[in-house]
Amino acid sequence: MISSVRSKPIARLARPLAALSSRTLLSVPSLVARRQLTINAAAATAVASQHISSPYRSQVRYYADYVVKVPHMADSISEGSLKQWNKKVGDFVALDEEIATIETDKVDVAVNSPKAGTIVELYAKEEDTVAVGADLFKLELGDAPAGGAPESKKEEPKKEAPKKEEVKKEAPKKEAPAPKKEEPKKETKATPAPAAKAASSEPSAPVAFSREERSVKMNRMRQTIAKRLKQSQENAASLTTFNEVDMSALMNLRNKYKDAVLKKHNVKLGFMSAFVKASCYALKELPAVNARIEGDSIVYNDYVDVSVAVATPKGLVTPVIRNCESLSFVEVEKSIAQYGAKARDGQIAIEDLSGGTFTISNGGVFGSMMGTPIINMPQAAILGMHAIKERPVVVNGQIEIRPMMYLALTYDHRIIDGREATTFLVKLKEVLEDPTRLLLDV
Repeated sequence: MISSVRSKPIARLARPLAALSSRTLLSVPSLVARRQLTINAAAATAVASQHISSPYRSQVRYYADYVVKVPHMADSISEGSLKQWNKKVGDFVALDEEIATIETDKVDVAVNSPKAGTIVELYAKEEDTVAVGADLFKLELGDAPAGGAPESKKEEPKKEAPKKEEVKKEAPKKEAPAPKKEEPKKETKATPAPAAKAASSEPSAPVAFSREERSVKMNRMRQTIAKRLKQSQENAASLTTFNEVDMSALMNLRNKYKDAVLKKHNVKLGFMSAFVKASCYALKELPAVNARIEGDSIVYNDYVDVSVAVATPKGLVTPVIRNCESLSFVEVEKSIAQYGAKARDGQIAIEDLSGGTFTISNGGVFGSMMGTPIINMPQAAILGMHAIKERPVVVNGQIEIRPMMYLALTYDHRIIDGREATTFLVKLKEVLEDPTRLLLDV
């Protein structure tokens, strides 16, 4: 039996037990000093069950540590860069609260807390490379601490501070009744004004001719894009063929039905859906353009998953619209609108980027007149759209001004011959210049 709380006897009692476990913290205060002893849970219960006579009460608190690991992000991703910690050691986190952000080759992945507790330790720093399954941070499980009181105490002096400022503001008003004192103030304000202007004008000259250099590390997405584009150039036998399309019929169709589509389906009718459906039409006729190479075999796809290139501040991403051959114009537009919103908000998931059998890139939204897109490996071809420009063309022996667009198809010559690539663009041109053929499937 323990009759009183003394620092030395308790320390002697707990010392051989300290090596048994570290899950329970026993805080034993004394008149001389307070010592925190880490002992086994069973020993702590035994000590706490004794009637200890002391002006202080013994406090026994139970802790359960939980180590959170780097989550699984995708089958093709084994590591990432720790972009940002949203919490620090000592902060309490609620269940499913976002703790950190991991930057991967494709998207940023948010790490949420699987349990509620207080952060005890962080195992990685920002910009560190973390592998899937590695320890990320440690939690001390438990409910939120009683932190409401200290927060209110901090807010109270903030409320008192403006009162003092108000008094100070009132004081100069009483002290400044004389108009003579205001005149020199105006003079002093007038004198430094040109000096400030001169000072601001002086540094502007060297800034215009600055020759400073700065080095910015590429993010993981940009590094991956660079590697894949270089891989595409090195592995694929890329070749680009061109054609042009008269956009008059498609523009008339859009202008005629865009308001009705917006009213009924709450989505804007653009040109992208027509190009996606026209590509599906041409790909059915020329399956090699929708194929890919795996080893020494050619894999032909009976479905069309179109990767749509979307520009983001961090780089180009290609979310996939799946089974486009079975979707309507409106359904394609809805998918594009959803991916566009996700890209702006940085919410595109890795699942949205996986797969794809054919890619469409619309450089025309940036004013591109003509270009040669790079194949998105392991796909075999990519279609490049460009800006619509009015040009003089010959129609039935007459020169007319028509809205024209150049089309470019970059293809892998290892599995696609020139005849197939050219035929693909011709069929694309035919259905775009006469969209009713898509409805009749002719």
